Amino acid sequence: MSRAYELDRAHVFHSWSAQSLIKPMVIEGAQGSYIWDPDGNRYLDFTSQLVFTNIGHQHPKVVAAIQEQAAKLCTVAPAFANDVRSEAARLIVERAPEGLNKVFFTNGGADANENAVRMARLHTGRRKVLTTYRSYHGNTATAMQMTGDPRRWPNDGAATDVHHFFGPYLYRSPFWATTEEEENDRALAHLEATIQLEGPATIAAIVLESIPGTAGILVPPGGYLAGVRELCNRYGIVFIADEVMAGFGRAGEWFAVDHWGVTPDLITFAKGVNSGYVPLGGVIISDEIAATFAERPFPGGLTYSGHPLAAAAAVATINAMADEGIVENAARLGEDVFGPGLRELAARHPVIGEVRGLGVFWALDLVKNRETREPLVPYNAAGADNAPMAELLAEAKLRGLIPFVNMNRMHVVPPCTISDGEAKEGLAILDEVFGLLDRHHV
Repeated sequence: MSRAYELDRAHVFHSWSAQSLIKPMVIEGAQGSYIWDPDGNRYLDFTSQLVFTNIGHQHPKVVAAIQEQAAKLCTVAPAFANDVRSEAARLIVERAPEGLNKVFFTNGGADANENAVRMARLHTGRRKVLTTYRSYHGNTATAMQMTGDPRRWPNDGAATDVHHFFGPYLYRSPFWATTEEEENDRALAHLEATIQLEGPATIAAIVLESIPGTAGILVPPGGYLAGVRELCNRYGIVFIADEVMAGFGRAGEWFAVDHWGVTPDLITFAKGVNSGYVPLGGVIISDEIAATFAERPFPGGLTYSGHPLAAAAAVATINAMADEGIVENAARLGEDVFGPGLRELAARHPVIGEVRGLGVFWALDLVKNRETREPLVPYNAAGADNAPMAELLAEAKLRGLIPFVNMNRMHVVPPCTISDGEAKEGLAILDEVFGLLDRHHV
């Protein structure tokens, strides 16, 4: 047992966990698509940690940029201008949809969503926020209230004026839809009915993950985000696209909204902007909303907003992604490797009910029965009820793969820099693991 593990168990309080029931893996080092433990066991990282190492582990250009910035200027208060912060903002807005030209920097995705909602409320003079049940927006007060998964339940009441609706999810359609077109149209009709019943004049913002990530990588029907944009225009509602997980190459575009040519009013980001090498997030702001605060102070700020080390990491990350074609590689991997490879797995293993995704952003919806689509484990399962998913994790790790598992799903989210050979190595391991899990299919 390593000293790192002993000290962790003695002193570190872990998130989302019953502290005495966990045995955290010690990671000694990482490179590219791999991590390893103190005993030298190497694992293919199919999680990108928490879906943020888009550029892979220890990219030399980003490591060098952090080192160089640390030697020059480690930190500066947000009231001052700084060269790397300014350059990071320029690079980000250049890749955002037209008409979004300002960046408010935060420490991560949760506080990006908090501040985006604050901007929307002040801009509109309204209070209510609408989000979907299948979503995750962060662990701060309003962001957690916006979240749709069970982690919200013990935190209910921490914020007010947040209301949920059903987003599109054709495989488990809440609208009894049988085609993507039906799901699109019925989901938009449901959203408009929700708007009308909540009172359009009371709603400040609709906040959507462009592609819901933690909730299942739910790629929306082709017309859905455009339909939400039109509803927001019709009722004077701010459209906030949460791109914290889906942005910066993960879905095969700089921003996932680019797949559908949709321009939100605000875009929140974090994770892939610098692959989490130093914590950073932010809000990309439309010219109209920025103008609201031209002579009216924005009542918000963070001590480490646009931290120079984080901004330097973002500049190096974005430049490396552009120079090395990493976004294009992510799109190609989705089309040529992960899409076909995962569908081949589904053809062989009945426990895989559906394959969905884009770029390097995929989910397998696991089922007990393909006809009924009963999930492999119950919603929010724990203990013995969750045994099949625990088995998946354990068997994959034994074979040198770290998978991302949530509820009855396995997400395939390695770095966007993964090689074809590494990707196929991971798919071969999954083939073995699903061969064991197929016995749970009835």
